[in-house]
Amino acid sequence: MSVERLLTNVLRLYQDVHDDDRTEQLYSTTTTLLTHLSNPLNITVLTSQLLNAPAIWERGDGMRACYRVISIFNSAATHVRKKELEAAKLSEQHKQPPQPLPLQTHPALSRASQGPPPGSTASQPGPPPVPQAPRTGGGLSCDDWVSAVLKGADDKSSRWQHLLLFCGVLLGMTSQKDPRNRHGLSYSMRNTVEQAIVTAVNLALRPNEPHGQHREPEPPAPPGPIALALTYAFPLLSKSSRLALDCDAIVPVALNGMTGADGLQDGLFLCTIDGDLKQSGNHFTWQESSPSALLLRQLEQKPLVNGLGPLSKVVGFAIEHARDANVVLQAQNDLLTFTQRLLHEWEASKLSEIEISEEEVFLTQETLQGPWVALWTLLRKVMYGSVAVLQTIVARSLLDPRMRNDTMAPVVASKTLKALRYLYFISSRNGSDAFQVYTFTYLTSVDNLARYSDACAAFLRDTKPLNPGTIPPHPLHRTLDLFYLNVAEHLPLKLTPEDCDSLIVQPAMAYLTHQSTPLSPRMLELFEAAHSAVLSVLSCPHNAPVTVKLAPFYAEALFSAFPTYISPRQFRLAFKTLMQILSPPYPISSTHPQLAETLLEMVRFRIGVASKVPLPPPETHVQSATPELPVSEQSTLVMTLIDSLPFLHLRIFEDWLTLAAHAVNQIEDVAMREAAKRRFWEILVSGEMDVERSAIGVAWWGTKGGRQAVLYGSQGGLPDVPMMSGAIQNNMDRAKL
Repeated sequence: MSVERLLTNVLRLYQDVHDDDRTEQLYSTTTTLLTHLSNPLNITVLTSQLLNAPAIWERGDGMRACYRVISIFNSAATHVRKKELEAAKLSEQHKQPPQPLPLQTHPALSRASQGPPPGSTASQPGPPPVPQAPRTGGGLSCDDWVSAVLKGADDKSSRWQHLLLFCGVLLGMTSQKDPRNRHGLSYSMRNTVEQAIVTAVNLALRPNEPHGQHREPEPPAPPGPIALALTYAFPLLSKSSRLALDCDAIVPVALNGMTGADGLQDGLFLCTIDGDLKQSGNHFTWQESSPSALLLRQLEQKPLVNGLGPLSKVVGFAIEHARDANVVLQAQNDLLTFTQRLLHEWEASKLSEIEISEEEVFLTQETLQGPWVALWTLLRKVMYGSVAVLQTIVARSLLDPRMRNDTMAPVVASKTLKALRYLYFISSRNGSDAFQVYTFTYLTSVDNLARYSDACAAFLRDTKPLNPGTIPPHPLHRTLDLFYLNVAEHLPLKLTPEDCDSLIVQPAMAYLTHQSTPLSPRMLELFEAAHSAVLSVLSCPHNAPVTVKLAPFYAEALFSAFPTYISPRQFRLAFKTLMQILSPPYPISSTHPQLAETLLEMVRFRIGVASKVPLPPPETHVQSATPELPVSEQSTLVMTLIDSLPFLHLRIFEDWLTLAAHAVNQIEDVAMREAAKRRFWEILVSGEMDVERSAIGVAWWGTKGGRQAVLYGSQGGLPDVPMMSGAIQNNMDRAKL
């Protein structure tokens, strides 16, 4: 069939709605026509009819039709560009080298060299003709073809439909290996395409504003197609073209495309899972062929979900360059609503009742290897995209005077932390929050919030556990408690002692007193977070009334937890911090001077009865260059006693130097005892003590028997025999040199 006749049939088929097979054939035929038509007017007519064809836009395909239109022009532009490059390459290969200029010769020789005169029968073969590149496709150059296509974006179709066309053309005319390669289009034509994209976006988002053309008002543009086109076109636009975009209008549209019906469906895909779960005893099965698993795969294949990363960059750029700060604040509210709905849908699911460490117990292998992997892959993608948008909001709040003032700064920080809290059931899973964007967003928001005491208290009250004195049975609630304790650790400096007690200490106490063996990985994280939160409260000087009541109880909790629940390093660090809090210059050392020494006596008492068996090495994912030395419960307590020496009051400092030296020699294992001696010497010479304590330590070491007490024990390593003062010692077992 000729190209002209095929064009006539396609234009006729555009007027009716067809079944899926016929529509797919129509898409394919349109692509073929766009690449083979040689008349620019026909290309313009075909493009114009395609953009308002009932066969494409009245089928109810939604985003699928938009994606196919971009694909049509992308494929056609790629084909045209490829053929032009091939033709140029072929012409280059057959190009003749430049002929040298003829030498000045005698006229007779010159005439002889010209061959026989006209009409002579003699003939001489001349040089072969230069082969011409074959005409392939329509034979139009890239610029001519693109110009004809752009003319098809007329008043018969909407601006957002024009945007799909322009996006497909730009994609096809750009080299995928090198996006900055402009061999497909001339510089002016590429700028024309980019300007067409910018104009189409701005006019589609603000159709009621005057734009200098006589055109009837258009209905509001759907957010999905605009977000889809920007996802593909934005990375290819030049910097000047990006800056010309109407970012104030792009922010809500792109964010709606990301989280709305054309994207993540407001998280409603989670509510369909429970209906397909089958329980057999204690095992749950989620079949790969279930409707919810199929819906999950279909959602993953959606263009806006599959391109969630590039789309989040578009949203971030628009937030960064929006002129109106209220647009940014509204975007944060929309994202907060989305993350909250996502958490609520997950909380309503039966799968949220399974703790991470128990998944292999309660889920079948079919579930673990199929839909379960797909679900968490999608959720991690949701988390990455959401955090990327939050990061740009936080970054702007540091620079925009309308967002960094004392009124808005705590509001932005609080809402950001709440959004991160709603996403924590995803980000806390297998270290998914260990990336730079998340760290910046989280820590910057915490720092901003910590500047305002009222905002700190309000945030903790809004997110406080429902029953602060008990451990919630639901794994999801324990995960939220972990986020709460991690944030609360940074805030006690701005809280009153009463708020510190009610908002931090009481929620943490439930996990400090928890005694169950063994601890799950999540419970171990909560236990450590509770210790950190309590220590942060004790470290604040204005919390002295709370510290006096809490310090003995906390010390007892430390002794009860070691070594079952906390490692030797954690125990030493926690007790060292506690001793520092109870010692000068903290005011509590003046009001309760005996408290620090009492805790040291508790350590010294336990050294004599502690286990001397080496403890198993702590589990860690970080490979250390130097292996850790073996330690026992007894040697750890001795090390703890030595660590506390630099903080003691001067009046008891020398006495505890002697007691610590005696404790060192109670360690029976030689390697552990030598490690304790090295630590003792390190305390004396490394600068950990101030000038006054260092002077006392040097005098004690040199003239008061400290050296002998540490190195050799109470008798300096000599036999316990009676001898007179000044007697010559006969050390027969010592070396002669």
